[in-house]
Amino acid sequence: MEHYGLLTLLPTIVVLVLALLSQRTIESVIAGSLVAFIITDGWGFLGRLSVTMLEAFQSETNAWVLLVCGLYGSFIALLVRGGGAQAFGDLVAKRVNGKKGSLLCTWLLGLVIFLDDYLNSLTVSSSMKKVTDKFKVSREMLAYVVDSTAAPICLLVPISTWAVYYAGLLEKNGLAESGQGMSLFIDAIPYMFYPVIAVLMVPLVITGVIPLLGKMKAAEHRAETTGQLAPEHSEHNEVRDTYVEQELHNPNSELFFIPIITLIFFTIWFDIDLLMGVIAATMATVLQYWLAGVLKLSEIFDTMMDGLKTMLPVLVILISVFVLIEANNHIGFTAYIIEHVTPLMSPKMLPVVTFVSMAFVSFVTGSNWGVFAIAFPAVFPLAVVLDVNIPLVAGALLSASGFGSQACFYSDSTVLSAQGSGCGTLDHALSQLPYVLIAAGVSALGFYWVA
Repeated sequence: MEHYGLLTLLPTIVVLVLALLSQRTIESVIAGSLVAFIITDGWGFLGRLSVTMLEAFQSETNAWVLLVCGLYGSFIALLVRGGGAQAFGDLVAKRVNGKKGSLLCTWLLGLVIFLDDYLNSLTVSSSMKKVTDKFKVSREMLAYVVDSTAAPICLLVPISTWAVYYAGLLEKNGLAESGQGMSLFIDAIPYMFYPVIAVLMVPLVITGVIPLLGKMKAAEHRAETTGQLAPEHSEHNEVRDTYVEQELHNPNSELFFIPIITLIFFTIWFDIDLLMGVIAATMATVLQYWLAGVLKLSEIFDTMMDGLKTMLPVLVILISVFVLIEANNHIGFTAYIIEHVTPLMSPKMLPVVTFVSMAFVSFVTGSNWGVFAIAFPAVFPLAVVLDVNIPLVAGALLSASGFGSQACFYSDSTVLSAQGSGCGTLDHALSQLPYVLIAAGVSALGFYWVA
């Protein structure tokens, strides 16, 4: 694939620098995309931009993501307005004794909901927010715990959307025979160092074995001393949450568990398709709440529209990221990185170089799946030639994908974890960054040692 030398890195630099200086995600991502298109198409970049935007909307995968996020906003809004979320929170709150207990419960719930990172991020955060609020947990800490059990746990359990996707990719690249991709994926799980470390670090941070660092320390101090749980410039306001609480209708736990169980059941029933699952679960919840007299039909549909509106910032960010991903593909960013790290490859260095380089690519592009479709055909032939353990290399690539999902400040997992927890995207990304980097550093050492 063609690239533009050092200019290939410029859009990424623009995104990162602008985001850190302005603390605004959408504008930074759009600016990076514009720079990429100007480099590739000059002053005719508007034509390329319009075509790319249309292609982004026409992509079946992108449409799936947008529909899932929008419908999930409506589904969660029903749980909140009907009182199901509060009932669940009250139930959990009776069984925990303090801040550490509330966060450990959040972590455990994240381990259980492993079918999809979207399902995990939004369900766990919306379910546990009221519980952690009671014990003055900062929204940044909640988002970190949630994000650490989103993509990482989906990689470690071979019945998730991530497992299905990567098993298919392993087969497509000839690394496994038809129907055997999942077997190779399972063989790679012991070598998925990053997701294992990321998940296990959470209780160590909660219990204080690993101390609070940087912005997380400041966020927890703010929450404990002032009671202000969300950062001041957060895109989320507490007024809306209070308004919803005032309209709760006799909350009981059935209004939470039946919809959630329905969502999980139908997601599995339709071959781990979260879109089909959330459509079916939303319809079932509407019927349940209406027949039980929890909400009138007019209240139900008004609530669903309100829930869709709350996801609008997420949808705008995701659309911007889709365009940035295409811009980076067009400028040849992934090819540029692979070309420059290939000379560093040796049997000893292949796994660690693969992890570090592809973690960087996933971090800066915001693509947790797409760039790996490009990387697989480049990395695995090298592994065969150098006679390196294929499950080990697969573990390095999949670990890099998990890192990118959690670390990138505009990845879908980061955005959804922040949205569900009630804090700004950059507040979440920067406060968890020290822990993400620690997990990545230990993982890199692991890949070097095992090879």
